[in-house]
Amino acid sequence: MSQDTLPPGPRLPRSVQAALMLRYWPRYVSACRRRYGSVFTLRVASLGTLVYLADPTDIKTVFGGDPSVYHAGEANSLLSGLLGASSVLVIDGDVHRDRRRLMLAPFQRDAVARQLGLIADIAADNVARWPVGTEFAVAPRMSEITLEVILRTVIGATDPDRLDRLRDVMPKLLDVGVWESLAIQTPGLQRLGPWRRLARTMSDADDLLYAEIAERRADPNLATRTDALAMMIRASDGDRTGSRGMSDVELRDQLMTLLVAGHDTTATALSWALERLTRHPASLSKAVAAALADGSDGDEYLDAVCRETMRIRPVVFDVGRILKEPAEIAGYRLPAGIMVAPGIGLVHGSADLYPEPDRFDPDRMLHAALGPTTWLPFGGGNRRCLGATFALAEMRVVLREVLRRVELDTTTAPGERQRVKHVILTPHRGGRIRVLNVHDVTRSRTAGTSRQVHRG
Repeated sequence: MSQDTLPPGPRLPRSVQAALMLRYWPRYVSACRRRYGSVFTLRVASLGTLVYLADPTDIKTVFGGDPSVYHAGEANSLLSGLLGASSVLVIDGDVHRDRRRLMLAPFQRDAVARQLGLIADIAADNVARWPVGTEFAVAPRMSEITLEVILRTVIGATDPDRLDRLRDVMPKLLDVGVWESLAIQTPGLQRLGPWRRLARTMSDADDLLYAEIAERRADPNLATRTDALAMMIRASDGDRTGSRGMSDVELRDQLMTLLVAGHDTTATALSWALERLTRHPASLSKAVAAALADGSDGDEYLDAVCRETMRIRPVVFDVGRILKEPAEIAGYRLPAGIMVAPGIGLVHGSADLYPEPDRFDPDRMLHAALGPTTWLPFGGGNRRCLGATFALAEMRVVLREVLRRVELDTTTAPGERQRVKHVILTPHRGGRIRVLNVHDVTRSRTAGTSRQVHRG
């Protein structure tokens, strides 16, 4: 029988809980899980009342629930100032369903496969500039790679001048701090002195994105282009369901969404992968062997490394849904207006699902039957990340290029802590690594073979 009261939780003031979430998000939530069980309530200033869920059965109820009751877009509403009001991340209902359908084509398996060669080239060019013999933070390098991947494969930018401007402007916009975030959430502040620079940056980014959209619409070769922007325009223009296609403003919002959702997240996951591998020499050796294997022979183990990394170091710790009506979850009748939060990190850290959950072990992911509520780094249900297939493939390709081109030093240093950066969890020192040697790699993509020449 359902209870009308909320699940138990800490009685700390909302402001204190907000500070704890801001500073110790995974640790605080995990401590509550240990104390209160698989369902508990947090009351957080600026976020409201959150009911965390750690049981896959309860999470299945949310992911499989009626989208008109479980609003994910409303839960992400704070992002609308940056992404735009029509972003697929901040809308709900039929509008979300139609927008998502128009965005599917670039992220289907065949479309992703056509981009892998370009992703490999982008990664190889970047790795060639890594220092040798000096410890450095790999996160900024991974951010360079993933930004370039999005600019070239999603936006499809080719004009050299515009590409340079995008490379300059986008990192400034995507790496805003708490101070700038205030003005994104309250756009009126952007007219004031302290935030005018942010307003100029956002305006510059919009100008560049609209220029790309106009160029793509006018491209006589639009029908054969493989970038995501071109494919979204084709999907909009060719829609025969009665739904309206996307306007320039709506296309801009989706491009900004893909930049924000697919840039730092994938870069952070790759940084965690190298942070974990350099502390686990046996796994690193297996990963190097997989990277050197001909053709796709090594894909299985590299995929396992990526999946285990995202299990033990999820980039996003939870996802949210705002209840529009009362709902029965975990034996409680939860009221409308609260947020239910399936805890990705809580599930991934469950000893019942993953024995010795604190142990990094890619082998556990080989031939593993991963369910949609037991391994969920990309969320789930009708809001599962559109780019999940793309992100996994990008991670595998970039990881392969790194491991076949450089010899990484291992370390006995303690693992890096998870640092809260906006809504993601990054290595607190940037994923510091050391390259011992660089290899010259000659590869024939068509033959699927590779040759390494040691260069010390």
